[in-house]
Amino acid sequence: MAQKGGRARLSPEVRRGQILDAAETLLTAHGGLPLPLEELARAALVSKALIYAYFPNQHDLANALLARRFTAMLAAGLEAAASQDAMDDAAQACAAAYFEEVAQAGPVAHIILRDPFMAGRIDPALTAIRDRIARRLARTARKSLRLSPKEAVAALSLMTTIPEEAGRLVHAGDLSLERGRELNRRLIASSLRALTPDVV
Repeated sequence: MAQKGGRARLSPEVRRGQILDAAETLLTAHGGLPLPLEELARAALVSKALIYAYFPNQHDLANALLARRFTAMLAAGLEAAASQDAMDDAAQACAAAYFEEVAQAGPVAHIILRDPFMAGRIDPALTAIRDRIARRLARTARKSLRLSPKEAVAALSLMTTIPEEAGRLVHAGDLSLERGRELNRRLIASSLRALTPDVV
């Protein structure tokens, strides 16, 4: 950190992280895009011009936020979790990883992926990551639960709401982390039991 005029001068990486931190908080609070740039600049302690220097438009900012969250989830083992052969193991591990992500950062990825503002604007490399993980889980669900392809996708989509909502409640302070983890685990387990075909 260099000094200029008695003030600490932050590196570009630190400054970019500062903007992304503020944008995550603001996105979770507002629940959608685009973000009010004046408010973002105040929260990040930077000028609007500096935000534009790092992120020329709000689609770039949202993709940077999404890349940050995907990187965190991959580092937490989400892809490895989705690759497990047993549906129970894969579903529980993926749900746990996603719950921890949302509990820590809020539903940032969900908001960006679902917001009409980002329709057709998500970085293809990021959608490829999402789709690769979803395909692996859907294949396991079809095989283990004897579901059609459409049923497997629908079941996974519905089950994703469990860690997402439990994590959101923890992030908002409405539920303790330990209670959120327990509810997430039990609700995923009961969903899988309900979907498991009877063995004759």
